Amino acid sequence: MSPLLTTDAVPDQDKLDYWRTVVSSALVPMSVTPQDDRRFAGRIASDRLGYVRLSAVEADAQRTTRTRAHIARSGEALVAIGIQMRGKAHFTQAGQRATVGERQMIVYDTARPYSVEYPERFAARILHIPRRNLGLPDDRIDRLSGTVIDTAEGTGALLVPFLATLVTSTHMYSAAVAGRLAGHVVDLFATLVAEHGPADGPRADGEHNALAARVRAYIDLHLGDPGLSPRTVAAEHHISVRYLHRVFEAEGVTVSRLVRQRRLEKSARELAGAKGAVPVVSAVAKRWGFVSPPHFSRVFRETFGYSPLEWWELHAS
Repeated sequence: MSPLLTTDAVPDQDKLDYWRTVVSSALVPMSVTPQDDRRFAGRIASDRLGYVRLSAVEADAQRTTRTRAHIARSGEALVAIGIQMRGKAHFTQAGQRATVGERQMIVYDTARPYSVEYPERFAARILHIPRRNLGLPDDRIDRLSGTVIDTAEGTGALLVPFLATLVTSTHMYSAAVAGRLAGHVVDLFATLVAEHGPADGPRADGEHNALAARVRAYIDLHLGDPGLSPRTVAAEHHISVRYLHRVFEAEGVTVSRLVRQRRLEKSARELAGAKGAVPVVSAVAKRWGFVSPPHFSRVFRETFGYSPLEWWELHAS
């Protein structure tokens, strides 16, 4: 995290001008009106994690306003995630008003005017992600904009501790690691969008494809877990089993069949590459998540036309 910018050492007559400048620089251009300009104190720290900007803000009661004039002076369109750590905030955008309480989150669009009123001293964590890096349809992001999200469960419960750690440790990461972590932030945000979308409404192909890709990657990383199932996969991605099955309808395969298919492919590759001594079939089966060696041998033959040992002999010769 970059050095903390604070009004503590700034003369009283200069504090407001200083604060307005650092807020617009660290976050996005906006106007700031303190509730009490005679006794005002604030501090902010901001840094980048790849293409994601992370900021920690703590200040006295104030109102921030972003107008079209501010937007015109800004660069690329950003999507913001605000997490209220202490105090509360009244957020208004496009005529919609929402109150964000402690440990709650709100998503909003910095390319549209908005205002945030903090009626008391507060602390918040704010992320800014370029809209182009999200890889999500605009209408899906817009639908979530201005929505208050509880962080006690679901993806919100994952984001808060993850982001709290990132905010204080950005200086520790190399550029390559920072880029990968930024990708994880975007993945969590995409999951958040999916989680808070309409339960039965149509989903954009882009979102389906992105979620399917994440699920496939997760399955490949956990093939050795015998407990891997549609239920555990859905829980890990904070979606319902029903929605998980709907995503994979377009893939032409069920999740259970995909898990078995990938396990068999990995087993076949290992057996084909085994050299020297005869491989222990039960060990190969266990390594790739099969609980029962006889079951493994049966489905292996059904799939490849050979038993595991015959497959090994075929490739060994």
